[in-house]
Amino acid sequence: MSAFQGLPVSLFEFFAELEQDNSKDFWNANRQRWQQDVKAPMSALVDELSTEFGPLRMFRPNRDLRFARDKSPYKLWTGATSTPDATGGIGYYLSVSTTGITTGYGAMRMTADQLRRFRDAIDADITGPRFEEITQQLSAQGLPVTPGADQPLKNAPRGWPIDHPRIHFLRWKGAAVVQEWTTGTWMHTPQARERIRDVWAAAEPLKAWLDEHVSQHNH
Repeated sequence: MSAFQGLPVSLFEFFAELEQDNSKDFWNANRQRWQQDVKAPMSALVDELSTEFGPLRMFRPNRDLRFARDKSPYKLWTGATSTPDATGGIGYYLSVSTTGITTGYGAMRMTADQLRRFRDAIDADITGPRFEEITQQLSAQGLPVTPGADQPLKNAPRGWPIDHPRIHFLRWKGAAVVQEWTTGTWMHTPQARERIRDVWAAAEPLKAWLDEHVSQHNH
């Protein structure tokens, strides 16, 4: 029997209550609930996904308050990623909150080096049309490839012609498949793992392209 049986209703209830009282007092009084209702099922889910997709790291529950205006101490979500880097990280992502599940794969925000390699590959005769083809395939499966965390440029990036056949992609600063599901009863069953798995498996062509043309370790 699989260890992961779904994300319990109590996980969503915990975050709903934390949203009402995001304090150290609430946390200390409910630490056991967090361990049992949030951390345990998420760890089981992450372990099972890791066997297929490589190591994933769970996010810490504490917020980083150094630069935050909002000083509430705890995240109102739980999640995991295969890459620790917000900028330059290319990998799998998963988060669960009271509103539902967000998951996906890709580069949310590229470094300058990555962006240069991305644009060169988009410009090139074989790799550029291949990227376009991947976005069309994924879009047909209901998984559009998005420009990541930042708005695309309004104009052509410096040095590129405005009438480039793939100018649309040259304006991007990231490339990621992002799937959002609003809370549903299926999340309380093993189907939660299957649906996340399906998105990650579907993103394989995008992963292969980014690995080959954008990732740091090939250069």
